[in-house]
Amino acid sequence: MRKLITALTLSLISTATFTTSSLAEPVIERIGKTLFHPWGMDFLSDTSMIVTERRGKMFKIDLESGTRDELSGVPNVFSFRQGGMLDVMVSKEDPSVIYYCYSRPEGNTASTAVDMAKLNGNNLTQTKTIFVANNKSNASIHFGCRLETSGDKLFVTMGDRGSRFDAQDPKIHSGAVVRLNLDGTVPADNPNLDGWEPELYSKGHRNPQGMALNPNNGELWLHEHGPRGGDEINVVKAGENYGWPIVSHGEEYAGGKIGIGTSSPEFEDPIWTWIPSIAPSGMAFYQGDMFPEFKDKLLVGSLKFRSLYAVDLKGDRPVSETPLLENTIGRMRDVAIGPDGSIYLLSDQKDGGLYRLSQ
Repeated sequence: MRKLITALTLSLISTATFTTSSLAEPVIERIGKTLFHPWGMDFLSDTSMIVTERRGKMFKIDLESGTRDELSGVPNVFSFRQGGMLDVMVSKEDPSVIYYCYSRPEGNTASTAVDMAKLNGNNLTQTKTIFVANNKSNASIHFGCRLETSGDKLFVTMGDRGSRFDAQDPKIHSGAVVRLNLDGTVPADNPNLDGWEPELYSKGHRNPQGMALNPNNGELWLHEHGPRGGDEINVVKAGENYGWPIVSHGEEYAGGKIGIGTSSPEFEDPIWTWIPSIAPSGMAFYQGDMFPEFKDKLLVGSLKFRSLYAVDLKGDRPVSETPLLENTIGRMRDVAIGPDGSIYLLSDQKDGGLYRLSQ
């Protein structure tokens, strides 16, 4: 049976200003054993999920019993600091097909890469690398690596790998959103701007670690880490540049202005910023029925403040937010909404885990 974290029930809810109109009190529970720095997750079915560990492991987890099986056929990864096995996504058309994003070792350097594979029992088979970023580096930060699909297109976020001005170089995949067909080929209707690499969809991002489709209008939203302050939510548009590091709402870690200011007509402005930084990771629009108070809100995990942020929307734009579940399960790396409306969270720590918030 699931291991319940009973200490995180009523006291948790009141501390986090969590209210509910239903009779049942919310409860948060860990599903199965601890996980070592888990990073990404997606549903295989209503009762099972794939979860990655940054050190280079994947598990198939039974959401009812908490039992798990390690998958074989996982590639070698550059597992150091922020690098490793990162996001995973299950095909919406065929749950036996999975995509995963990771830092791919190449000698003493690494590149952000995406593979697709068939899941046969607990084995990854027919593995194919469908994308390798062209900005390999020995830096161990800012890999990006979130995955999302819209129809028959795959979107992948690319961090700047700590080399900030590469985010403005159109010949480098750094600091970008990449758009591919589901087989890894380049869509004919990509922006294809003068000088841009054909896979590029947008540029000027720092380190995007959350991405989701707005179910109300189909917009692709992402959030990205700022430096010292200046985390952003952006609506991703084809061929647009989001300004990093020419414009930023953050400042240097040692203090001081970055670039020319917070905005410029040649760049797209964020629709929401966090100052101070919350270190956002993972995001999901809530459309379930279990928690009506979350309906049509955006849920964002915070690594820095170890919270879940419920972002209120008006006219499909953020207007306010409330931090929830503060200091209950640790650094929140990813957020997903279950078929029944429950909320799944990953705690990114050496004794982290998969958690479910339900009633």
